[in-house]
Amino acid sequence: MTTSEILGASEKLPPLSERTTTAMAIAAGLAVANVYIAHPLLDLIGKSLAFHPAEIGFAVTLAQIGYATGLIFLVPLTDIMDRRRLILGQTALSATALFAVACAPTKAVLLASIAMVGALAVTVQALVAYAGALAPPQERGIVVGKVTSGVVLGILAARVISGSVGDLLGWRAVYLLAAAASASVALALSWMLPPDSRKPGRQRYGEVLRSLPLLFACDRALRFRAAFAFVIFTAFSIFWTALVLPLTAPGSGLSHAQVGLFGLVGVAGAISARSAGRLTDLGHARRVTGASLLLLCFSWGIIAMLPLSLWWLAAGIVLLDLAVQAVHVASQTLIVDRHPDAAGRAIAGYMVLYSLGSATGAAIAPFMYSLWGWGGVCAGGGVISAAGFLLWIASGRFQHIAVIYDVVPE
Repeated sequence: MTTSEILGASEKLPPLSERTTTAMAIAAGLAVANVYIAHPLLDLIGKSLAFHPAEIGFAVTLAQIGYATGLIFLVPLTDIMDRRRLILGQTALSATALFAVACAPTKAVLLASIAMVGALAVTVQALVAYAGALAPPQERGIVVGKVTSGVVLGILAARVISGSVGDLLGWRAVYLLAAAASASVALALSWMLPPDSRKPGRQRYGEVLRSLPLLFACDRALRFRAAFAFVIFTAFSIFWTALVLPLTAPGSGLSHAQVGLFGLVGVAGAISARSAGRLTDLGHARRVTGASLLLLCFSWGIIAMLPLSLWWLAAGIVLLDLAVQAVHVASQTLIVDRHPDAAGRAIAGYMVLYSLGSATGAAIAPFMYSLWGWGGVCAGGGVISAAGFLLWIASGRFQHIAVIYDVVPE
């Protein structure tokens, strides 16, 4: 089987309206928020279901395991199934899984349901891939940027909203509200999503899964983009994992709820990064990536000034989130553009590196803080970000291989 046979040919799809794009961004943000709403609620859940303190962390772990499983086994379905039906089905099932979490009578039911919520959160990737396919080529970056911004906003807002609602109404109410929101989104999307006019794929599910390594083997740009994802989300996770430690230390005077409000500061950076999609549409993806990685390095210097003032921290958060989101938007736009009928599995492979980066950052951040304090965290984040910038420089040295691989390593 040749690469062209695996990737298939693009089909003409219905146009995408501004209202539908906004609905898809909201759906994407809600889907990813469902994975993160457990974080501020762990102590409440633990007390309610008599978890041992060492056990409750499994709720977060299983959500991430479920998400990784969904990336590998569910996202590739977007390349062979009706994407509209797949998105609607996964969103409706997500509402069911969230309701099961809210009503969980035992630890086992809760953990199994949370793992299912994590797996179904990969609806995000189906939404990004479908939005990119529906958008005209000259507007693809703008559309992908808008949908992806919903993802970042969902991550940033999830902890703040779930913590506040949990304190007022309890953790079960948080999941009941999330289930109702997911059901409402599924209903709205059923009215607004255009039909998928693409012809059903002739490949079998097993062939689709086996073709993923071939995509990476044949596309150097995809490999570089996945590497960028690992770097930027390692840095992103280092910051957000470690931030609570200095701000809630004795003498800081900040509560967990107040710390969570800094997540809203990052919204400004996430929204500003939408312009990255527009620049990518104009053919400037490489410049956007390089400038953003350099900005990411610079942001750590600003963030390191936290002991001087919280205003420096706020400024650094805006820069960090802007840089991460800009690289993410440029990468996903290029991936969808290069693989219009294999976008699902290509984005799945890309997002596996994203998940590994997030997990790596979360694992090493507390370790760095315990050994070297906030300065050590910022130094570590800066080194990792600088490695990403050096990788970007190295990617430019492979331009001469583009003829051989039929790629331009943006």
